[in-house]
This record gives sequence, C-alpha cells and structure tokens, in this order.
Amino acid sequence: MQVWIGRNGERFGPYADEEIRQWLRDGTCRPEELGWHEGMTDWRPLGELFPDERPAAGSVPPMPPPAPPPFMGVTDIAEPEYAGFWLRFGAWVIDYLILMVPFTIISLSMGLGAAMTKLLSQMESDQTAAISAYAMAVQPITYVLLVIGFVYYAAFESSKWQATPGKMAVGIRVTDTEGKRISVGRAAGRNAIRLVNAFTFLVPMVFYVTAAFTQRKQGVHDLLASTYVLTGRADKAAAPAPRSGTSGSFDA
Repeated sequence: MQVWIGRNGERFGPYADEEIRQWLRDGTCRPEELGWHEGMTDWRPLGELFPDERPAAGSVPPMPPPAPPPFMGVTDIAEPEYAGFWLRFGAWVIDYLILMVPFTIISLSMGLGAAMTKLLSQMESDQTAAISAYAMAVQPITYVLLVIGFVYYAAFESSKWQATPGKMAVGIRVTDTEGKRISVGRAAGRNAIRLVNAFTFLVPMVFYVTAAFTQRKQGVHDLLASTYVLTGRADKAAAPAPRSGTSGSFDA
C-alpha cells in the first residue's frame, strides 16, 4: 500500500506502509499527522490508519519542521505536464481521419453525390443559384455530421479512457482542474463550445491556438469548461489524492 503524508500544508509521498510504521515507531512521524491512500475519500490521522504503531518508550517526537520534512525520500507532488499545441494537433488529425470514414458513408447515403452532380450541371447556367441550391441540399448532412462529431468527442472524453482514440494514440487525456475524469455534462459543454468554431467557418484549430500561450496550455474550450489536457494515458496515470475537505481533511 502506498501512503501520502500531509505536513505543514503540503503533501509528500507516496511511501510504503512499512516506512510509515517505522517512522511512527521512531517518532519521525506523529500519529496526529494526516495520511491518505488510494480508496480513501478523505485524509485521516496516521494514528487511525496504523493504530498499532506508537512511538517507542522514551522517544521524543520532533517538533513540526519546515518543509521538506527530515526523513529521507520526501518529494512533493509534481505539477502535471500539460499537453501542448502540437500534441493536440496530432490528436485532432488522427480523430479527423477516423471520423472521415463514417462521415463519408453517411454523406453519400444522404445524397451528397447527387447534390454535387447537380451543382456541376447548374454552374454553367447560373452559378449563384447553383451554389445556393447546393448549400440547402447539404445543410441536413452538415447538421448530422456535427452531431456525430459532438457525440464522439463528448462520449470518449468522459469515458474511463478520458480521451478520444486520437488523444490515446498520442498519449494525452482530458481532466478537470483536479486531474480527475470529467463528467458527461462537462464533456458536452466543452465540446459545445468547440462547435461554435465550426459554425463560424474558421479553421477548427483556432480554438487550440491559445494552448500555445496560456500557462496551463488550455484552449478556449478548456478555459471556459475548466478542463486541462494532460500528458499520459488515463490507465497509467496515478490516482490524484484529494485536495480539500472538512473534518480531518488536508488542503494542499
């Protein structure tokens, strides 16, 4: 079992439970200091996590030192690595190529081929009318494809993988600001914001450009939906320790 320790407003670890037991016995750690391990919903005193371990007779627990604590191997939790523009661009390209298969099949089944043939035949006589008729003909197709793309992104990013196939391929994932899996509602909101870009007929990457300049490499949709795109696949990412709470909680 791997245990995190809370001390002086910071989190340290994780450490093996045997290390914690030894530190409790020799007085390096105090029973009232807070600990957390995967599966817990809140931080609890180490004395509750290891009730059989107490300082040896005659040992004097040290006063709370400034961080870092005096025992060996202490490391603060590292800042997550945020995915940059080019990783996200690569994921977008892969997802685009994947979606092109169903998009092409659906478009042709909804009459895209006939609309294009009619467009070419009318261009010689009245170009304005031909383009207008083509736009009207493909409008239902456009709406269907937008819905499919929306469902694709929202479903995958709120799934246990936290990523579309394209993001999984390049090794990135979508999280909330605590590094946790996002809900279906937040994924839907995040991707609804992305659809605004599609309706403006701008290059879809324009919402990603801000990722090259913001501190946490967030796109416009990330900023508005309070999400991050982090490096690392969800199935290999460490479970985040809780950051705040009441009654025995530990806020880092």
